[in-house]
Amino acid sequence: MSSKQTDLVKWIDFPSLGDHRGSLVALEGNKIVPFGIKRVYYLFGTKPEVARGFHAHKALKQVAICITGKCKMLLDNGFEQAQVWLDSPTKGLFINDMIWREMHEFSPDCVLLVLASEHYDEADYIRSYTEFKELMHE
Repeated sequence: MSSKQTDLVKWIDFPSLGDHRGSLVALEGNKIVPFGIKRVYYLFGTKPEVARGFHAHKALKQVAICITGKCKMLLDNGFEQAQVWLDSPTKGLFINDMIWREMHEFSPDCVLLVLASEHYDEADYIRSYTEFKELMHE
């Protein structure tokens, strides 16, 4: 088994702070998040039958957090696949570079927050699964 296979699914547990007034999760780059955060975005209003993603990144790293609701994430490193549910605001999924990702089965209330290690760069995307597989097997 290659080291790429053992690193496919990596969870980050976020401490839930708070008291009788409610909960709070603080996300700090280069601390609990394993990189400096250069971009933050979130998906919402996604229909359950609509899938998103279908790409990999050459260099970008991400942490995906389901703030509310849930969705299923498919991860693929070119050698194996794993499917996991994102369904907790205190748990983030670290997605390394060169990992194909797809998001499926969004609940109607899903808000998926993504922290990215780099600014948006279209040249960093691999949008063809065939090209991704070829790169991973070079």
